[in-house]
Amino acid sequence: MTIDLGSTYATYRYLSKDMASTLKAQAKDPQVARETAYFQANIGKMKTADDLIKNYRLFNYAMTAYGLADMTYAKGFMRKVLASNLSDKNSFANRLNDQRFIQFAKMFAFNTYGDKTTSTQSLQQTVSAKYAQQSLEDTAGQSDQGVQLALYFKRMAPTVTSAYGLLGDAALWKVCKTVFGFPDAMANADITKQATVVKSRLNIADLQDPAKVDKMLQRFAVTWDVTNNATSSPVLPLFDSAYSQSVSSGTSAGLLNLRYGG
Repeated sequence: MTIDLGSTYATYRYLSKDMASTLKAQAKDPQVARETAYFQANIGKMKTADDLIKNYRLFNYAMTAYGLADMTYAKGFMRKVLASNLSDKNSFANRLNDQRFIQFAKMFAFNTYGDKTTSTQSLQQTVSAKYAQQSLEDTAGQSDQGVQLALYFKRMAPTVTSAYGLLGDAALWKVCKTVFGFPDAMANADITKQATVVKSRLNIADLQDPAKVDKMLQRFAVTWDVTNNATSSPVLPLFDSAYSQSVSSGTSAGLLNLRYGG
């Protein structure tokens, strides 16, 4: 499903207003439907982690669903992920400090459930839904990276529990930088000071509130249009000038603190 309404703001609003319906439509896309049908018909035959990894089509589908498509080639690496004991904080998957790998290992927990791991309807439905979501974001990104970033942020925001979670994810951080006007030079500061500045502008707990996240993403989309899609800027007046003023003053104060160690 390809939707491009000419601006990041308009396209994001259209796709996100009823995400359930949007994802159903995406699941009906011929390529998505074909790959999902193959996955659901064959995943139950995978009885071990090696079975899954050796079946490129199924493995690529599963990896794509968890945002790990670029790691599909790393079979030895993923064997270590799937062999990890997730109850051990020092296990391989946990030491990666990346929720994508941890969630993948939880879903394909062959060490726990053995040859019954892939036979559940829950696994098939969960992975298929994630694949449709990832496909939607990737498709959106082909015409507008801003829409892709907004959809990704909307999906991932509830999993963020600290400023470090934003700073450590390039896509999430790009959204924050766009909304709050954080400069690239901020990356040169000590990570703890970066986190302090982020927390001075954003209450991390707000990321658990869908309404607040959506409001933030509307602001992101407007700003993205202004800076990247110049012809789309007429939506800017929808937001009051006090917002941009508060971002500017707050960011300036934060940067002064970073520069002088405050």
